Amino acid sequence: MSLLVVGLSHRSAPVSVLERAALSADAQIKLLQDTVAAEPAAEAAVLATCNRIELYADVDKFHAGVAELSTLLAQHSGVGLDELTPYLYVHYEDRAVHHFFSVACGLDSMVVGEGQILGQIKDALATAQELHTAGRLLNDLFQQALRVGKRAHSETGIDRAGQSLVTFGLEQLSSGAPVDAWLKGKRALVIGAGSMSSLAAATLARAGVAELVVANRTFDRAERLAALLAEQYGQRPADQDDPDDQRDSDVLARAVPMESVPGELTRADVVVSCTGATGLVLTVDLVAEAVEGRTGAPAVERVADSGSGSGSVRSGLPPTSVGSEDGCPLDLSTGQGSAVQGSAAQGSAAQGSAVQGSTGFSVMGEAAVAGMDAATLEQHAAWVDNGTVDRREGRRTPEIDTDAVAALAAAAATLGRVPERRRPEPVAEVPRPLPVLSLLDLAMPRDIDAAVHRLLGVRLVDIESLAEASADAPMAADVDQVRRIVSDEVAAFDAAQRAAHITPTVVALRAMAADVVASEIARLDGRLPGLDDKQRGEITQTVRRVVDKLLHAPTVRVKQLAAEPGGAGYADALRTLFDLEPETVAAVSRADDDSRDEDSTAFGGLDFGRENFDSNNFESAENRGRA
Repeated sequence: MSLLVVGLSHRSAPVSVLERAALSADAQIKLLQDTVAAEPAAEAAVLATCNRIELYADVDKFHAGVAELSTLLAQHSGVGLDELTPYLYVHYEDRAVHHFFSVACGLDSMVVGEGQILGQIKDALATAQELHTAGRLLNDLFQQALRVGKRAHSETGIDRAGQSLVTFGLEQLSSGAPVDAWLKGKRALVIGAGSMSSLAAATLARAGVAELVVANRTFDRAERLAALLAEQYGQRPADQDDPDDQRDSDVLARAVPMESVPGELTRADVVVSCTGATGLVLTVDLVAEAVEGRTGAPAVERVADSGSGSGSVRSGLPPTSVGSEDGCPLDLSTGQGSAVQGSAAQGSAAQGSAVQGSTGFSVMGEAAVAGMDAATLEQHAAWVDNGTVDRREGRRTPEIDTDAVAALAAAAATLGRVPERRRPEPVAEVPRPLPVLSLLDLAMPRDIDAAVHRLLGVRLVDIESLAEASADAPMAADVDQVRRIVSDEVAAFDAAQRAAHITPTVVALRAMAADVVASEIARLDGRLPGLDDKQRGEITQTVRRVVDKLLHAPTVRVKQLAAEPGGAGYADALRTLFDLEPETVAAVSRADDDSRDEDSTAFGGLDFGRENFDSNNFESAENRGRA
């Protein structure tokens, strides 16, 4: 059996696909059950966060496993397999372990170095254990990943490289201002009471918001979170001895039911939403009503900076003309020069039709002079020389314009058209008011309608915008050190797994030895029935010590050899040399998976000391030292 992971994340798929593929809690349970019921997989665990969905499994066939896991992901996510496949990634054996340990350290997170992923890995393992879909391999993998993640955060400065997704989102909302200063005195609303929402609430409370309201569908959970926040942040006075404690007042924390969200939205300055809802929690109409309630005026959508279509009109923008066209020999109302006659006029009809009925074109624009003959252009040049055009500061002198017109004439004769020479006009910026409502959506699928960003006075930051912003985030120097830790831990895990692979064979060998000892002691009782209990006990203990010493060196050595690359063959060698039945070894392996806490003394009653190969307790010397 081998480890296989199939999944997608913010690095492989757009947020729109992640949003559609998001798994509810019930869908995750059904996915786990269907995975272990499938033929290639013996164990399964799902890691589903706001920016990744990964299915881990212990499979006996690679290609069949990839096909089965991909199909199951598509079925339970509701996204077609053909559409989902381009965004899936696959890791196998060592690469799967390396990927998972990197995830646990925060190297693969949207915000590099964030520590929330450790809690999510712990929850994923607990779910798999509760459903009995995690066996020896996945239990070892997830527990080791948690240790690796903690080691990375304790031994390196990766925390300086990253931050929580909540803090990163609040930084985007504050537009460069210090988050604590920006949040100081604001009223905040947190929708949801899960791990991410709890972290958001704690972050807001530490920043010194004046009021913190928690809304959740299960009101009891909202009350517990609000009570915890009030106890931790609402009752403690500012520490006069701590220069970093600058709170002027306590945080008021309270809980409300979800039905009260519309009213609380009207009062809030900052809203953080992260629920498990499959539909929108805040619609654009609900946000618009909240803005209207705050400002007293109907919420309006932002107007695009530039018009579109032939009928668009932009008011307040600089004129497009370079000056007055009075006396110009060109008839701008028809797009043709006054001197254009006969066939010349017919030849320019196609180009002139583009500007018929229009006014205000630059006298140097392509539409105004397209298709003119040389005589017309010369007449226009003479008019320019007379200085009748009101030129703005920085324009060409008449002499330069004359040369330019001559060049245009040559270009028109060669190309059949005159290229545009006018410089682009400055575009007037539409003033935008400061936001009166800041929204942070950390849910997947999204809680807040993306259309609210068009409302004046509203600023929205969601997973999609965070993904774009994090792409340019700087990497810390400690990341390289974390990568070295990951590589070392992957090697240690692989060695432990190779050594654990031989455990059932060694335990079966010792069980066979125990059976031999018991059989010989029984025969001795038949031959020497006069032995008292003390004599029989001494003989039994002596025989056991002899067997133990004979097996000690080979089992210790085979442990060392099995941990090396290619060491899996030693299990086959032991089975062949000692004529061990494969069914016996398989029974030991199943017993080890069913009861990891049982000692191998159950097999024959022998205590084989510290060299016992219980796979639940086996670790490399390096791992034991760290523990």
